[in-house]
Amino acid sequence: MLLEIDFLKYSDDLKIKQGDDKKFVWDEIRKKWYVLLPEEMVRQLVVKYLIKELAYNKNRIKLEKYLKVNNLERRCDILIYDKNLEPFLLVECKRPNIEINQKVFDQIALYNIELQVPFLMVTNGIQTYCCEIDIDKKKYTFLNELPDSQ
Repeated sequence: MLLEIDFLKYSDDLKIKQGDDKKFVWDEIRKKWYVLLPEEMVRQLVVKYLIKELAYNKNRIKLEKYLKVNNLERRCDILIYDKNLEPFLLVECKRPNIEINQKVFDQIALYNIELQVPFLMVTNGIQTYCCEIDIDKKKYTFLNELPDSQ
């Protein structure tokens, strides 16, 4: 089920600066300037939405977390932890011109083999989907909204 989320309404909340030949965005989680690539813009807008709209605790948000999948190093875009500091929501961000398709879901499902997170979200900033995973039953259910902050 496609979620109706207007991430662009948080554009004014981003701190952007112009470098010599590139734009940079301030990442309030990692406390560092990053090159403003399309995927980074989506990631930063999603973070703003999660903090401002859903009251997620920014201290429990990890960006670009490294993990090992099939003996290969991978990085997930956003990982949210619950109040017990257990992984709760895994988010995969794509740039706006990348279609959200089965390949994207396969990628996040592969990451979740390691993490065992109960909620998965994929977005390109335009299309957003979220599902709840029942790991024991090997089933998933698409949601019509993102889970509340835990």
